[in-house]
Amino acid sequence: MFQRTHLQILRSRIEEPRNFIQVLFGPRQVGKTTIISQLIEQLDTRVTLASGDDVSDKGSVWLSALWGRARADLLASEKQEVLLIIDEIQKIENWSETVKKEWDADTANKRNIKVVLLGSSSLLIQKGLTESLAGRFELIPIPHWSFDEMREAFGWTLDQFIYFGGYPGAARLIDDQERWSKYVSASLVETSIMKDILMMTRIDKPELLRRLFEIGCSYSAQILSLNKMQGELNEKGNLATLANYLKLLSTAGLLGGLSKYCGSIIRQRTSKPKLQVYNNALLAVQSPTTFEETRCNHKLWGRFAESCVGAHLLNAAFERQINLYYWNENSREVDFVIERKGKIIAIEVKSGTDSTNEGLSIFHEQYHPQQTLIVGTDGIPFEQFLSIKPQEFF
Repeated sequence: MFQRTHLQILRSRIEEPRNFIQVLFGPRQVGKTTIISQLIEQLDTRVTLASGDDVSDKGSVWLSALWGRARADLLASEKQEVLLIIDEIQKIENWSETVKKEWDADTANKRNIKVVLLGSSSLLIQKGLTESLAGRFELIPIPHWSFDEMREAFGWTLDQFIYFGGYPGAARLIDDQERWSKYVSASLVETSIMKDILMMTRIDKPELLRRLFEIGCSYSAQILSLNKMQGELNEKGNLATLANYLKLLSTAGLLGGLSKYCGSIIRQRTSKPKLQVYNNALLAVQSPTTFEETRCNHKLWGRFAESCVGAHLLNAAFERQINLYYWNENSREVDFVIERKGKIIAIEVKSGTDSTNEGLSIFHEQYHPQQTLIVGTDGIPFEQFLSIKPQEFF
């Protein structure tokens, strides 16, 4: 079975002396549970495993009882070590306070119980961590699958990845595109919206959230003001509601809104968002054209290619390797701007015959980036760029 690099990161940390709680978080269907299964197969350690999805009483009593089971397993362990793994931790009420209490009790009593927590709602996970567990955890973000991973695991071509994105569970369905589309929509997208957003967060207008997701995905790699989105949605109301819903979709690893790079945090926050899917499958399921039709439409294929590059960069931003923006001024544009430790790189995506872009020159004069990169025509080939981790350009 294919193994993501995050497995080795987790294993190396678990094999260290007990020090920190390890927290895996990321969108649904990116392989978090599979990583745990592979880890258990590789370790010669007693494991106590449970999921917040499996209990009706999601309070602190259940969690404390689970910890008691792990302590009993520790007494029976020949190695005097137990690994406690809790999936969908964000489903458990007051989880962070209970985890803090039990973890600190084990530390005080020198119990060698190592802990791994998993969650699919990054917003709720990080809220709980910052509220109660400061200094006690390490994060392992699990992003969507990359081109290299889909190619190695399933033999995908570049064109297949640009259109179908990187959901491993749907990979074997692409020869039947209608079946693939229904699976992605019903089993992946709807589950993420229902379980990670609607069930865990107060949403006054759930239908508006769904329509925002659909329209936002169809506009991936395009700049769209909240006012225009409001018009597309035929919605009269508070623009702050749309901004909040877009943020929630981003925390679920579905759809993000990039800010304009302008050297000022305040102006970045007030800029028009550039919509960007985390996985190009989400753009494809909203498209009325098939893979073959899209591939033959040069303009449409160019937008899919730009969205694919954007998703590659957005997942690196999710892993906290870079910060991601776009830039435009007086109809001049730079598709993406990545920032790391105060240094910036401007990236333009080209799939046609013309690789010129006045925006790159203007941006260079104004902000002096470390590099300016062209991906595609007369630049770095798409296949090569998607095989490079964005932080390596620095």
